[in-house]
Amino acid sequence: MPDRSCYAAPVLSLVVPTLNAEAGLARMLETVRAGVDDIVVADGGSTDRTLAIPVGTRIVACPPGRGTQLAAGAAAAGGDWLLFLHADTVLATGWREEADRHMRESPDRAAVFRLAFDDSAAAAERVARLANWRARTFGLPYGDQGLLISRRLYDAVGGFRPLPLMEDVDLVRRLGRSRLAFLETAAVTSAERYRRDGWLRRPARNLFCLGLYFLGLPPPLIAKIYRSQEVSRPNRPCQSTQP
Repeated sequence: MPDRSCYAAPVLSLVVPTLNAEAGLARMLETVRAGVDDIVVADGGSTDRTLAIPVGTRIVACPPGRGTQLAAGAAAAGGDWLLFLHADTVLATGWREEADRHMRESPDRAAVFRLAFDDSAAAAERVARLANWRARTFGLPYGDQGLLISRRLYDAVGGFRPLPLMEDVDLVRRLGRSRLAFLETAAVTSAERYRRDGWLRRPARNLFCLGLYFLGLPPPLIAKIYRSQEVSRPNRPCQSTQP
């Protein structure tokens, strides 16, 4: 645990949206449990062993969809600060020390972590590098990078909206680039979806959906387009829609 003797550390709540997430949830919780004060799992109707994993946490049942689940989890969380993290993302060692520094020095800004993948392939490094460049340059991180935000700021910008897609982009746009900080600690995300869909095809599809969003198409329609491109993959794991 970090040395918190120099300041009164705020209560930090972890919010995790899940839907058949047993493959990665236990490992993710193992890496962060000692660094948070409160854990809320917002489950969208898992039918696997997901709900048997988060022992000692609070579980909120809600309709599936990351926007809806994240909003429900935030509403149930009791912390002064909120850490939103996907179930297939692991924070690197030292994350709490850097989070403490941010919470102490930049209480009026949210923060995201540096994206990395659990894959040593050159393609994985390229995709992560481009994603981090996009996030820093345009202030457009995706949910895979996590989000650390004070309850006060979260409420002030209206929190997560119940969108089926682009809920992360929607929130960071309301925050604005000036209220986003970029931490150096890695958020190491599962590369399974990229290995399955292709290191070129999946990022291209993500950018296509992002372009549709900026053109003004409603997120429910974008979600239908996104899902229609996966119909030919019957063995796809059941997860919340997220590019």
